Amino acid sequence: MSQRANTSPDLDCDFDRVAVEDVSRHFGRRRAVSHVSFLGSSGTIVGLLGPNGAGKSTLLALLATILRASSGAIRYGAIESKDAPAALRERIGVLGHDLFLYPELTARENLVFFAGLYGNDNADGAARAALDRAGLADRADDPVSSFSRGMRQRVALERALIHGPRLLLLDEPFTGLDETSAAALIGRLRGLRDSGAIVILATHDLDLAEGLLDQAVFLRDGRRVETVSHPEGLRSTYRSIVFGASQP
Repeated sequence: MSQRANTSPDLDCDFDRVAVEDVSRHFGRRRAVSHVSFLGSSGTIVGLLGPNGAGKSTLLALLATILRASSGAIRYGAIESKDAPAALRERIGVLGHDLFLYPELTARENLVFFAGLYGNDNADGAARAALDRAGLADRADDPVSSFSRGMRQRVALERALIHGPRLLLLDEPFTGLDETSAAALIGRLRGLRDSGAIVILATHDLDLAEGLLDQAVFLRDGRRVETVSHPEGLRSTYRSIVFGASQP
């Protein structure tokens, strides 16, 4: 994984698991998430699966500490999200629908900028290593605006990983990717799992998620319907659990 950002030497906010414990999130009278529990451990990929409105993106925002739970708790090791210091947030990487890249800057400039934000003393080296991992070293000095969707996604993933987070959160990471780019992303996620990261992703792309997930959390109407370890036949399992066996 990428070099970690500098943090206070007497504050260790690393963790080897994330526990979502009976979490609910309300927006006025609407319950986006209701009494959801699951666990993500070091070296695992967890999928949040469900139709639109199931609460996947809300859960990711809660895990990223962007939102606060209305009730329940999210724990990063021994630290509860409501008490999360900045040093803990440095252990979290997020890749959402917005890639958060500056299109007028080159790929190298984008990654140097974000590495610097995390206090990396060798931002140039971190950016160079990230571009090598992304297979984009030969395009390092081209503006991101000239990149395909798949190439931008690869740069954005490295942006989310530039500080060496323990927890990586991804919202629909396969959207708009061709077969080659999707395969490259899957390979990168498997490498992160092997390095001890916790990866939690929300996706509708069940065919691409097939064989990737160590755990699938099935959601419907903001509630957890079931959790399955190492799911097989993901599409048929999804239909059976989320919609019922009578669905086509």
